[in-house]
Amino acid sequence: MNNWWHQSLKYLLLLSFIIPLLTACTISDTVKEQYPLESVNGSGNQTSYVYRAANRSVPDVASDFNEQRKPKQQSETSTERMFLVYSDEVIDLQQAPDAPEDTLIEINSTEYVRQNYSLSFLQAYLIASVLDDLFDKGKYGSGKYRGYSSKDTYKPKTTYRIPTVDDKKLAPPVTVNRTGSVMRRSKEAGVSSSSKESTNKITTKPATKGKIVKDNKQKNSTSKVFTKPRTSKPSIKVGKSRISRRR
Repeated sequence: MNNWWHQSLKYLLLLSFIIPLLTACTISDTVKEQYPLESVNGSGNQTSYVYRAANRSVPDVASDFNEQRKPKQQSETSTERMFLVYSDEVIDLQQAPDAPEDTLIEINSTEYVRQNYSLSFLQAYLIASVLDDLFDKGKYGSGKYRGYSSKDTYKPKTTYRIPTVDDKKLAPPVTVNRTGSVMRRSKEAGVSSSSKESTNKITTKPATKGKIVKDNKQKNSTSKVFTKPRTSKPSIKVGKSRISRRR
């Protein structure tokens, strides 16, 4: 019972360490493994990555993110646009203008939002307390940007570009074809040529068959495993003894 209790306690302690690590993972770490990267903007701590979720509606994608990690605030459910605010990033979900059945997932760092987004624009989606924290109580938010779907009209401070090879390494798209091969190690690996020649010269004799013949005539004492115990009492020799003094 004590053993079972100790094992259960170990597993509980292990889970207490693992769960915070899983919740600490950003949404972008999950997105880049599921959706292809479409466009990139910014550098350093001001970055914006745009992914495309084909045949996925805005509410469906938002629901997936909610299950993976609870946001500080989520805007009202809409088929056209939704915002999810986290401590380290802001996700802007937009219905793709060129394909309404797709959703554009724009993952912006907090600093990118501060430097590019319009505070007055976000007031229609997010509550005042969240915006105060995001824009440091009005210190930021003077930009005119309103998201990737309207980047040509409300332009950010830096322009979006097609992802480069380095961008794809940082955020690899799901559409990358990966091929690999499995190599099996040879049994002769690590064996020198001289040892190979010596092994080739070794000849083995064919196995021979044998049989055991029991001879009933041989009944010597050495072939017996068990011997009959003695029943007679041991003999006791009675004699006299004397003690002499050394001179």
